Amino acid sequence: MEGLPEFDLTGFTPYRAAVAAQFLSERLAREYRSRFGISIPDWRVLVHLAHSGGASVRDIENAVVMEKSKVSRTASRLESRGLIAKRPQARDRRLVHLTLTEEGRALMRELLPLAAAFQAKLESVLGADFESFDRTLGRLIEMQAGEDPF
Repeated sequence: MEGLPEFDLTGFTPYRAAVAAQFLSERLAREYRSRFGISIPDWRVLVHLAHSGGASVRDIENAVVMEKSKVSRTASRLESRGLIAKRPQARDRRLVHLTLTEEGRALMRELLPLAAAFQAKLESVLGADFESFDRTLGRLIEMQAGEDPF
C-alpha cells in the first residue's frame, strides 16, 4: 500500500507461529471433537487438570494462555457435563479449585492416547527437524516465564 513501509507478513515469525499453532490445534481438535464432543478450550482445561491433578481458574488461565472468562465458562460447561468438579479453595474461598471427576478421568484415559498418537505423527512428519523445532519452542516458552528479552 502506498505510503507504508515494506513488510513481509508471510516471513514474520509471530504470524507464522500463530498460523502453525492454529493449524495443529485445529487438526487435533477434529479428532477429539468428533469422538468426544469437546472443544479446543474444553481440551485445554481438561488436559491441564489431568496433568496438574487440579488447579484454580487463575492457574489454568496462566498455563494455557486463555482469558479468565473463557476458562470460567469452559469450566462451567465441563462441570455441567460431569467431567470436572468445582469446590472453594481452603486458603481463599473466593477462588475455586477444579479437578477431574471419575467421568473426566475416564474421558482422559481415552483422549490422552489420541494426543500422544498425534504427537508421534507430528514427530514423524517433521523427522530430523523435530528435535530442533522442539528445542526452539522450549526457548520461546521459557521467555514467557522469564525475563522479556524484547
